[in-house]
Amino acid sequence: MNATEKVASIELASKMATVIHLFRQQFPDAKADLSPWSNDPETKSNLDPESIDLSFSFPGINQRISSRCILVQLRFQGDVLIGIDACGFSYQGKQWSFSTIGNWEYRGQYLPSSQLADRFRQFCRDVYALFPPPDLT
Repeated sequence: MNATEKVASIELASKMATVIHLFRQQFPDAKADLSPWSNDPETKSNLDPESIDLSFSFPGINQRISSRCILVQLRFQGDVLIGIDACGFSYQGKQWSFSTIGNWEYRGQYLPSSQLADRFRQFCRDVYALFPPPDLT
C-alpha cells in the first residue's frame, strides 16, 4: 500500500522520513516517491494492506545498480517488520529483485554491482534497526 495512504501517525511518518534518509545516505542521488502505485481499483485490489510501499528514482539509469527506479516494500505483520522486498526497474522493465525473507539474495537478469548490492543490504539492516521487534520479556 502506498506510504501516503498507510502512514496515519506522527510516529510512523517520522519513521518513513528516516527510511528515506537512510536510503539517501547510501544513494544520495535518489528521489523518494511515497505513492508508487496507481490509484485505480485494479491496482488497489492487488496491494498488500500490511505493506508500506515507496520507491526511489535516479536521474537517468544508474548503471551500477542496473535501475532507474527501485520499489521498496516494507512488509509488516501487525506492527512488526517481517521483511523488505525490493525490485529494480529500468525502461526495459524489472531488472532484479531482492528480499530479506530468506537468504537476502538478488535475483534477475541485470544485478547491481557488488558494492551497491552491499549498500542496499546496509540500508535494509538500518531499516530493521528502526523497526525493532517488540520486547517480549
